[in-house]
Formats: sequence, C-alpha cells, structure tokens
Amino acid sequence: MASTTDTAHHSDREAFERAADLLVSAGRITVLTGAGVSTDSGIPDYRGPSGVWTKNPAAQLMTDLDTYMGDVDVRRETWLRRRAHPVWEAAPNAAHRAFADLAATGRLRALITQNIDGLHQRAGLPPQQLVEVHGTMLWVVCTACGSRTPTPEVLARLDAESDPRCAACGGIQKSDTISFGQRLKAEVMREAARASRECDVFLAVGTSLTVHPVAGLCDMAMVSGAGLVVVNAEPTPYDDFAATVVRDPIGEAVPELVERVRASVL
Repeated sequence: MASTTDTAHHSDREAFERAADLLVSAGRITVLTGAGVSTDSGIPDYRGPSGVWTKNPAAQLMTDLDTYMGDVDVRRETWLRRRAHPVWEAAPNAAHRAFADLAATGRLRALITQNIDGLHQRAGLPPQQLVEVHGTMLWVVCTACGSRTPTPEVLARLDAESDPRCAACGGIQKSDTISFGQRLKAEVMREAARASRECDVFLAVGTSLTVHPVAGLCDMAMVSGAGLVVVNAEPTPYDDFAATVVRDPIGEAVPELVERVRASVL
C-alpha cells in the first residue's frame, strides 16, 4: 500500500502532466506573472511568509499615493529603499528565461505581469508581448508634468538631494509604478483584458490572485473558454476553478512546462 507521501507526490505529478497537456495543445497561451516569479532572483514577494509587507506592515504605507505625496519623510525613506532594492543586483532566473523561450515558439499571446522589476524584458521577452499592469520601477515619473527619467539617474542625485524633484518643473517624482490610491492605466488594462479573452490557456504563475481587477483576468479567460492553470506554492481563490494547480517550485515547473511546448512545436 502506498504511503500518503507517495500518493501526494503522485497527485502533484498528475497535476503537472495535466498542465503540460493543456499547454501543448494550446494554440495561444496568455501568462500572468506575480511576485513569486522573481523570488528566485532575490526579490522578495509582498504577501508570502517572507514577504515585504508580512515582515514589515509599515512598508505598505510607502506604496500609498496620498501618504507619499503628503509626507516628505515618507518620500525620503522610499527613495532610500529604492536605492537599496535588490533589483539593481538581480538577474533573470530560469522561469524568466523560460517565458522568453515560450515567446519564441509563437504560442505566447501575451505575458501580463504584476511585477515592476524589468526582469522579463532582460530575459529576452519581446516588449510588444509584455503588459506591465503595475508599471515599472526602472523609470521615475513626475507627478506634475509627467516627464519620465531612468531611475538610476534620479538615484544618483540622492546624496545631494534627499527628495529629488523633477529636473524639468520641480514637481514631486515617484517610481513609474501604480501605488495604492492610483488607478490602473485604462489602456494597459484593456490590452490585458484582450489577451485574457484571446487565449486557449491562461497560465497564472507566482501570484496570489487576491488583488483585483488583475485577478479578474482569470474570470475573463475562463468565460471566453480558456483553461486556467495555476502554478503557485500557496493556495489561491481560483484553485477550485482551475483545470489544474501545480505546487512545484516555479523555477523547476515553468522551464519543464515550456520545454514540453517547445518539443511539441519542433
């Protein structure tokens, strides 16, 4: 008689094989990635057991637009945190590279990401297939005039200015990311919705699927007839609706799944 461990392992493998079969048979795959995709690159997630907000709930204040705009001390602290962020030393990991390989097969409709770290592009994913719903921390935007500056240029001014203002108009600058209290960009969400409706499989990887409206893209995909595949260590609200849920580590599961797709295309 098999032990419970063997049975659990077997069911994990069955879940993986089901995911592989769905992806191999899909003509168009839309991917949604969250913070869990970048943890192997040394960038902590937000809500996981070792997440930024789990360990330090006060850190969430720095992503609130009104607090940021109204409190110079919060801005100063936020700039220092940006400069110390692990993204500047990070490199794309096996999952990022696998998604670029998936794009090369011609089967990727789009990759929608909640991440702001730029690692998908650095791994070689074509920019026209990437939808960054939460913006990017690689650029800084002026809240007054809208001018954009590469983040490293602004960080280089930090030793002289603790709250570096816009070089063009003197306005308050912030990372070109979506803060709490800011609306997602309508045109970006339209593109994400389109990609969600126009796929055979919607693959959600490393995301808690708790933040709306982005989590609702799963609903759009399923209503349009796509199978939902979830790859995430922790349970999500969509697990019961998914065609299959893969709990294997992202850095192992994603490259293996993409390899199956590549082998079927060759």
